[in-house]
Amino acid sequence: MIKVRTLTPAAVRSFQKTIYQYFSTHARDLPWRNTDNPYHILVSEIMLQQTQVERVIEKYGQFIKQFPDFYRLSRAPLRKILMMWQGLGYNRRAIALKQIAQRVVEEFHGHLPSDVEVLKTFPGIGEATAGAVAAFAFNQPAIFLETNIRRVFIHHFFSHKATVRDTEILPLIKKTLYTSNPRKWYYALMDYGVMLKKEQQNPNRKSAHYQKQSPFEGSNRQIRGMILRALMKEAPLSKSEIAKIIGRAVQDINDNLVQLQKEGFIKKTGRKFTIL
Repeated sequence: MIKVRTLTPAAVRSFQKTIYQYFSTHARDLPWRNTDNPYHILVSEIMLQQTQVERVIEKYGQFIKQFPDFYRLSRAPLRKILMMWQGLGYNRRAIALKQIAQRVVEEFHGHLPSDVEVLKTFPGIGEATAGAVAAFAFNQPAIFLETNIRRVFIHHFFSHKATVRDTEILPLIKKTLYTSNPRKWYYALMDYGVMLKKEQQNPNRKSAHYQKQSPFEGSNRQIRGMILRALMKEAPLSKSEIAKIIGRAVQDINDNLVQLQKEGFIKKTGRKFTIL
């Protein structure tokens, strides 16, 4: 294990050279890498939260075409946004994007702030997403950690340690950051991390924060998605009508309907439900 205080300038340059040599011949050609438009990059980063790159590629271009800027997205009906979001999962992110767009229009005249601390105050934007947006949209030397980057640092600096915490990795990210072009450096790190997952036993299993994703089949997340799809196709619908359409017992959907109302997806008028 290499500690920050023992990481020499020569070791930093060697590490950077390793990453960039791989990147020079294996860089992924992803559509959101061909722009520095903050809106486009924000959309891609929100989509990439907990969703595979291949699925995001399919939706990203369609979403940008349908909602080309913060103004159009802020005014779009939630039902229309959710319909475009289908296939990406974790529908809360679609609501978060709309809420972000509304705030950007109302408070920032349609321009996404570049400050990481301000970005973290928006719904759906945590530490990692704020740092990624600052780096990719504004080429700022933000310090952030996501799954592929974590994999690289565990592999290179913690090969003989059984459990690694993010607090141990972050100082190394700061120490090795290629500050003259953070955008390119983080892209290179991520692509190297993707390679490691394919060719090595996943180093992230050593992370103290590693968790296997819970099964989707039969989960409340699946049921909520089914409810939303039913309401997108036909609304308003009563509780019993929804249950019949999705093939579930009424008692199976009660809590999920309440949760969807709390999260701002749907509203109830009388005995009928509709998407907000």
